[in-house]
Amino acid sequence: MKTIGEYCFGDMLVTYVTNEAGQVGMTLIPAALKDQVLQKDWALQSLAEVHFRGEPLPNAYANGQSLAGTRSTAGMLFRRQWQEENRILTEMSDAQGRKIIHTLSWQPGSEALRCSTCFENGSDRPVTLDLLTSLNLGQITPFTPGDACGALSVYRARSNWSAEGRFICESAEELSLEPSWARHGYRVEKFGQIGSMPVRHFFPFLAVQDSCARVTWAFQLACPSSWQFEIRRKDDGMTVSAGLADGDYGHWSKTLQPGERLTSPEAYCTVSTEDADRTAQRLLSIHREQWYRKNDPLPVIFNEYCATWGNPSHENLSRIISCLKGKDIDYLVIDAGWYLKEGTGWSDCSGDWIPSKALFPQGIDAIAREITDAGMKPGLWFEPETCACQSDLFGREDLLLKRDGAVLDTDNRRFLDLRKPEAQAYLDERVIGLLKDNGFSYVKIDYNDCIGVGCDDPDGLGEGLRRNMLGTLDFFRRMKERVPGLMIENCSSGGHRLEPSLLAVSDIASFSDAHECVEIPIIAAALHRLMLPGQSQIWAVMRKSDSLRRIGYSLINTYLGVMCLSGDIADLSAEQWKAVDESIRFYREVQEIIRDGVSSFFGSGLRSWRHPRGWQAVLRTLGRRSLLVAHAFDFEGSSLSVRIPVGGAQVERIFRTEELPVSVENGELNLTFTAPFQAIALELRQN
Repeated sequence: MKTIGEYCFGDMLVTYVTNEAGQVGMTLIPAALKDQVLQKDWALQSLAEVHFRGEPLPNAYANGQSLAGTRSTAGMLFRRQWQEENRILTEMSDAQGRKIIHTLSWQPGSEALRCSTCFENGSDRPVTLDLLTSLNLGQITPFTPGDACGALSVYRARSNWSAEGRFICESAEELSLEPSWARHGYRVEKFGQIGSMPVRHFFPFLAVQDSCARVTWAFQLACPSSWQFEIRRKDDGMTVSAGLADGDYGHWSKTLQPGERLTSPEAYCTVSTEDADRTAQRLLSIHREQWYRKNDPLPVIFNEYCATWGNPSHENLSRIISCLKGKDIDYLVIDAGWYLKEGTGWSDCSGDWIPSKALFPQGIDAIAREITDAGMKPGLWFEPETCACQSDLFGREDLLLKRDGAVLDTDNRRFLDLRKPEAQAYLDERVIGLLKDNGFSYVKIDYNDCIGVGCDDPDGLGEGLRRNMLGTLDFFRRMKERVPGLMIENCSSGGHRLEPSLLAVSDIASFSDAHECVEIPIIAAALHRLMLPGQSQIWAVMRKSDSLRRIGYSLINTYLGVMCLSGDIADLSAEQWKAVDESIRFYREVQEIIRDGVSSFFGSGLRSWRHPRGWQAVLRTLGRRSLLVAHAFDFEGSSLSVRIPVGGAQVERIFRTEELPVSVENGELNLTFTAPFQAIALELRQN
């Protein structure tokens, strides 16, 4: 192989190489380990994988598992490479003039790289793509000899409703990713998500660790529609690719006429000499670059959903407002039900977005003014991309998505066709117009069902889905443009849309629908590896029947992200309210650490999230300051003692609702829980 370019981005080194055939690939390693790279038995992996319909499919038993490794990719040969400021562009093309431009970019100070692939049909005839990757990185690992037996581990993040972001680790051997004795026969581990809830099964995330060399690679994909990762192996090198779900997996294809272009979703990649937990957080430096409110203080939000359960009448809200007036609350959000139609249930009539005259006889603007007069900013819930069975929109088939000619209906949800200007205009009127005309400065955008594999489109179901979800991103951007200062919350039955492209057009996001569950801190902590905690809105639902221990447990959960209060707030006792006020003061003091810090994880190794046993602690550090958030779950015996390394730090301040023994000795914080389901938060400062 011949080196054609070498670039250092912070502590990462990217090297571009070609082989005798003229293909081009790249390697990504820690710059400090350049001299430790080994020569191994592996083939070059192209910067991008592509497959053109009608050309030969992959051999070596890969057909049906993967569309990578075909003649379509092999024909893409290196033409030129150039640099534009912090971007490296590499052009490849084949004998027919079909062209790929691969872009790798970096922002100074970032700990990760962004890459994408642009395909241009430079031939004289239409070309149908069945595969176009955003990322294709081979030669993992160049630091451990041979096939790195026993050294390679793969990390993924599983996700389900109210159980988002569970990290799992499997060895290459467990995934059957060892090369065969003859170096024949592709080993393929393919996973992803199909539909419009992009973290419904897995997060679009992957990390690979070489435990012998202590090097970890991590990857993330910014895609709101169907996506896939592939881990492939045939020789000493493991290859990771990511991009749109292909023709086999996601029913995706795209026909491009001569001169037309298509650019893939962006992928993020990084490498470090740290563990998977820390390396995953390096990817979040790109999230921070794109975050509109990265320098703003974190807000305190009250969402009334767990107080009224879909009955946010003027009367109910006025009672809540009078209770919150004078409290240190930034936003009061009116959740589902404000559009109720007489004779229906609130979950059956969403879509028309006309405020209920029965619930708001003075108009919804009156309650918005009342919230503002009480010193808070008003917010409103929508589920704008769908409609339910009792809405007028449900019958507007001209505005709705179809599959096989029939309206796409999930038994009480139909979906707006956001490829159509008429559908976008409907949202401009019913959503953006209502927000502007009534003085709302916060919007919660929910999304409670999935389109599935796709919708009718000349290029097929997967391309229909991709284009529709690009319409969603456009709608989010337009809300921000047309309502100055608008705070946008990204919600999808809680956390089904916690992927980078949707987070980039949102200010914060609902972490989960685990409103009152004991596993809230487990989910919230897991998400530190996958999204910025400053964008992760955590529920603290308080009941008048809650003990102070339970109140403290709920409030301390929110220090793992953005504080969102709910529940029986108007019925809390003076003692309970004292705890809430103190927790808000503590949150205000440590919010910079939550927003800008880096997390380390400690605990007893949780197996069940629903029935957790043992303990968990997250230590989030920013410079000389740290925030420790610790929770005890169920345990045996009368107490549970834990030790957490904190170096030379000393306790600066504590929030707790009952006394817990705490001390710092010999660089360790010693903490004793005296009962199950207790919590404590401490700010620490280095001497």
